[in-house]
Amino acid sequence: MPQSDAIRTLSVALDERSYPIHIGPGLLSHADVIAPYLAGRQVMIVTNETIAPLYLEAFKRGLPEGLEVEEVVLPDGEHTKTLDSVSRIWDALLAAGFNRRCTLIALGGGVIGDMTGYAAACYQRGVAFVQVPTTLLSQVDSSVGGKTGVNHPRGKNMIGAFWQPKAVLIDTETLSTLPARELSAGLAEVIKYGLIRDLEFLAWLEARMDALRGLDGEALREAIYRSCAIKAEVVAADETEQGARALLNLGHTFGHAIEAHQGYGAWLHGEAVGTGMLMAAELSQRLGWLTQDEVDRTAAVIAAAGLPPAAPDDMGVEDFLAVMRLDKKNIDTRLRLVLLRSLGDACLYDSTPPEMLESLLTDFPRR
Repeated sequence: MPQSDAIRTLSVALDERSYPIHIGPGLLSHADVIAPYLAGRQVMIVTNETIAPLYLEAFKRGLPEGLEVEEVVLPDGEHTKTLDSVSRIWDALLAAGFNRRCTLIALGGGVIGDMTGYAAACYQRGVAFVQVPTTLLSQVDSSVGGKTGVNHPRGKNMIGAFWQPKAVLIDTETLSTLPARELSAGLAEVIKYGLIRDLEFLAWLEARMDALRGLDGEALREAIYRSCAIKAEVVAADETEQGARALLNLGHTFGHAIEAHQGYGAWLHGEAVGTGMLMAAELSQRLGWLTQDEVDRTAAVIAAAGLPPAAPDDMGVEDFLAVMRLDKKNIDTRLRLVLLRSLGDACLYDSTPPEMLESLLTDFPRR
């Protein structure tokens, strides 16, 4: 492990399946950090056409010598998160003769991480994989916790498995090549942690949003560390989302409906979640939990992150409900939403009056 005051490590505590998260600048050129987490000599790097020209060769040079390294370069974009793309990973593994002691490495954003993890979960009934996330959203959310899978035309992430990585390697310098829109999308997930669990962190974010959007290295490292620490704590307590882990889905039920209706990739995941968190805040107010000042504060921090304040103008009430009825948090026919009893205090709630939800969906601003 390269020694630097800027490099920090925390752990996801899952007994014998516990794993580290290394966070810091320059880690991509020290890919040898991964060596203890490789199951054998066979390594398959999965990346996409955007990331490969930027980081693939440098990452490969940093790996230990003596490995059998192959690669799969997939198209970029949320619309590629399909079983066909995962089949390309399996095809490459089989063509290379990779066995059960191989390791898959996901080099890219959340789409690459989710698909690589799912490919690893299924290949020969489960092989090792390592997450090397290169976007803010994947660094603070999707790379940690073992949720893997693909989208279905009728719903996001409907096909998948829980399959934990052996390690997560977060090089914060990869954010220097991240488009501003994708940085804002990642900030939505960072803001989420403050809204559901840590009011002090929310205040910290409000004070440093300009620095974060300006790619201040120290601010980004702290935001990533605190986000990962919260997620690691939640995952350790509820790995397969039987209860508390579902709170990490604030805004996601509304957001997934936007993504599915608009076509995956038209809205970035974080953009849809940002709007979804606003919808959840307004519904929480209608239930008598949040004050108007708290809703306004939520709207202000989401706007400061550069996220959209309104839903798509071509989505009606039934467009939202058709996807929301398929949400994985639902039990039987009851729609379960993550709402806010106050800022920093989220809850799962399945008793929203249907007319109240429909009124919210009707009244919420469109753009």
